Amino acid sequence: MIWLYRLFFLPVLLIAGPRYLLRMRKRGGYRKGFQNRFGFLDPLPPKTDGVTRIWIQAVSVGEMFAVMPLIRRLRESGQHEIFLTTTTSTGYALAREKLAEQTVGIAYFPLDFFLFSRRMWNRVSPDLCVLFEAEIWPEHLRNARLRNVPLLLINARMSDRSFGRLSRVSAVAGPLFNHFSRILAASSDDAERFLHVGADPERVSVSGNIKLDVPLQPILTPEEIAQSAERLGLREPGKPAPLLIVGSSTWPGEETTLLRLLEKARAKGIDCKLLLVPRHAERRDEIARALEEFPAFTTHFRSAGQAPRPVDVAVGDSTGELILFTQLADLVFVGKSLPPNDGGQTPIEAAALGKPLLYGPFMTNFRQIARQLVDGGAAMVVGDEMDLLEHAPALLENEETRRAMSRAALAWHAANRGAVDKTLAAIAELSGRQSSGISA
Repeated sequence: MIWLYRLFFLPVLLIAGPRYLLRMRKRGGYRKGFQNRFGFLDPLPPKTDGVTRIWIQAVSVGEMFAVMPLIRRLRESGQHEIFLTTTTSTGYALAREKLAEQTVGIAYFPLDFFLFSRRMWNRVSPDLCVLFEAEIWPEHLRNARLRNVPLLLINARMSDRSFGRLSRVSAVAGPLFNHFSRILAASSDDAERFLHVGADPERVSVSGNIKLDVPLQPILTPEEIAQSAERLGLREPGKPAPLLIVGSSTWPGEETTLLRLLEKARAKGIDCKLLLVPRHAERRDEIARALEEFPAFTTHFRSAGQAPRPVDVAVGDSTGELILFTQLADLVFVGKSLPPNDGGQTPIEAAALGKPLLYGPFMTNFRQIARQLVDGGAAMVVGDEMDLLEHAPALLENEETRRAMSRAALAWHAANRGAVDKTLAAIAELSGRQSSGISA
């Protein structure tokens, strides 16, 4: 089967390559470390006797934040050293900024071609490999198997789309997932999906979502929240703060919907403003064009620095500031959840900060969490734009309901932590297997 994968890999790479390179150029920041994509790596320090070298792959910014407490705990033990890879330029920049001193090396994950993958494996020579959420790379998995290196899939999730595809090829998917020594599912729903497509029940367990254990930083004081809102033009010094709607990690079409919400709420006499935080900051020109359809609103983009005057709408077109922006909110809409978008962005940080939540019906990447938040009274589902425009203004007008949703969100977060400890236990188990020479 691996030869069939190799046969199709190069043609697919040649077809998809130009689009991939164009996207990399558009997003920027990929020049440094680009050779890592082909398996080339700056020399790493020699391995230390008695210390397990762990190769951790964290795709982007969200996964990088999630893996930080895990890396800290591993380093504190004195029994592990970490080599860290990522896929995106934003993840790479964050890793360099936050984790350079806690790792023996940071690089981009190589393209999954056998020459590139083998080259990096030879240079890293890990004792244990950790993949995050849904990363299944056949060449990477094969190199681990050839070297008898345990593989751990943490925070494992399976979207509706992936589940549908893999269900049709379970005869292939099952053996692929069984390359993993352990699969730690983010939820019981995810665990059931892995089992359905053929994963070995003895290898699958539920750890919970590791992102729930991420310490939120920075946590702002009320004074800092006011100052941050003023810098964005969303609050005037010395005046009562208007209610603030935050569109969290929005996707195309959702910004326009939220602008219509602001328009309707203002028409009902609600004193409110809007902060749009797009999932991809490079969409700022597209969002600027959407704002032109609402000439009555004054606007400011975070990338332009401090707002010179108060505005109706601010755009958080920056990277790594979503937690800061969320703390300013009175109501949070979670993006990629209204049709035609599908999948949903994470509601975890907003819930952990005690924010009332709204999202569309397509939170398929966070199905169980989204359902728990709704069942617990922390969130409300809106079916489409019309539904949002009907229910959100009423929620803005009802402070008591928002406070109850806030308490429910904080209670949900407190009750669902602990995934890091379960992940550390699995790493300790697999490190012991590897050091004792027992095949994983």
